[in-house]
Amino acid sequence: MCDQISDAVLDACLAQDPMSRVACETAVKTGFVLCLGEITTRAFVNFDQLVRQVVKEIGFDSSDKGFDGNTCGVQVAIASQSPDIAQGVDAAFEVRHSQSEDEIERIGAGDQGMMFGFACNETPEL
Repeated sequence: MCDQISDAVLDACLAQDPMSRVACETAVKTGFVLCLGEITTRAFVNFDQLVRQVVKEIGFDSSDKGFDGNTCGVQVAIASQSPDIAQGVDAAFEVRHSQSEDEIERIGAGDQGMMFGFACNETPEL
């Protein structure tokens, strides 16, 4: 359910503004949906209505089914992308500091990443 709600938010933004940047997460607990994140877009999306629509389309439309999209609580905590992250996404560090003219190098990166390993004190230079 969470993935489908977050995907629906992304799709709704991209349908109106193909340049949307969407970092949306969803959490669900019995009778409650929390949709949160940072979005940069020119699109207008009624998130509350969208969340309820997705929940009902999945089939949760009655309390007899354990979850009801008609009556569940929906909290939306979506804000604009932070200026610090937007700076890195709008243009790469190299472009901001005139180190590269290559088009592919102009593309910035956001704040998402995967980390592997763990902190330790076994590396002498650290």
